[in-house]
Amino acid sequence: MERFHLVIWDNDGVLVDSEPIANRILAELLTESGWPTTYEDSLREYMGGSMKLVREVVEPKLGRPLPADLEDRYHEQLFLRMRTELLAVEGVREALDELDLPVCVASSGAHARIELALKKTGLYEKFAGHIFSADDVERGKPNPDLFLHAAREMGVAPEHCVVVEDSPLGVTAARAAGMKVIGYAGMTPAERLKDADVVITAMSQLTQQIRRLDAS
Repeated sequence: MERFHLVIWDNDGVLVDSEPIANRILAELLTESGWPTTYEDSLREYMGGSMKLVREVVEPKLGRPLPADLEDRYHEQLFLRMRTELLAVEGVREALDELDLPVCVASSGAHARIELALKKTGLYEKFAGHIFSADDVERGKPNPDLFLHAAREMGVAPEHCVVVEDSPLGVTAARAAGMKVIGYAGMTPAERLKDADVVITAMSQLTQQIRRLDAS
């Protein structure tokens, strides 16, 4: 059995507890733009996806483009709140300290958002130089492009990677990339992550589950 050589981490909802902030802002902005959206709608439809995906989903239904400044307004509000409210996911520091494998981040967020989140929560040094964004590829999650890009840049074959994800879009992308995937049911109901190889409900379970997958 070949060992894992790389752990690829999603960022929002896995490393940092940003999904409640981000999805409340997105729901408000979409509603203001003429597409009524609740917080629960945003979590269900867009969590784990990029702003490009939001446009691809909403605009055909809306019948017109969303406002040109949607992304700028979203990031302005998001960054403001992240600077004061953002926390690391419970137990993630300990999980990172336990791992004896290289790590990187592959997130649907823009580079500025990822960097701000990791610096605010004190996790940046764990990933500095190994941070990849959906902005780096043509197609974001649920397509495999971002995870494949991260693996290629890290010099690791997809079959030697394990991904930590909290969204169905991310699980789909990881599986399409030919990687093992651990679903983190922090905010996401575990049944929505059923396509993951294993689902955990606490970061304290992560290292044990990676070892179990590695030995299977």
